Amino acid sequence: MALNVYLAGEIHSNWRDEIAAGCEGLDVVFSGPVTDHAASDDCGVAIMGPEENKFWHDHKGAKLNAIRTRHDLAAADVVVVRFGDKYKQWNAAFDAGQAAALGKSLIVLHGADHQHALKEVDAAALAVVEHPAQVAQILRYVLKGQLPT
Repeated sequence: MALNVYLAGEIHSNWRDEIAAGCEGLDVVFSGPVTDHAASDDCGVAIMGPEENKFWHDHKGAKLNAIRTRHDLAAADVVVVRFGDKYKQWNAAFDAGQAAALGKSLIVLHGADHQHALKEVDAAALAVVEHPAQVAQILRYVLKGQLPT
C-alpha cells in the first residue's frame, strides 16, 4: 500500500527532487502544487478569462489552486511543508495549518534561521528537519523501519 505524500511550500529549489531520489524503491506517491510559478499565477485567467484588475487576476488563480491543494491535502497520509530562505511562503504556512486541521502527519522543513518565526508551525509538526535527505530518511523509517546507514 502506497504512502501518499504531499510536498507543499517553496517552489524555487529542487528539494522535491531530492526527497523523491532519497525515496527510490519505496512505495511512495508524491503530489504537490504546480511549481511553474507563471502557470500557477495565471491558471485562473487562462481558463476563466482575463481580468483588468490584478486583485481579481490573482483571486481566480488562488481559487483554482485551492481546488488542487484541498484535494491533494485530503488524500495525503503525510504532508511535508518546506519554508525556503528567500521568499515569504504564506501559502506554505496555510498548507501546514490545513494539514494540521485535517489531522495529517506533518513534517516541516526549514533552516535554523526560521526557528523562531515558525515556532507555532513547528509545534504542530510531528517532525521538524533542516534537509530534504532527512525527510526521505523519515519516510523510509515509516515504511520500512530502517534507520539511515
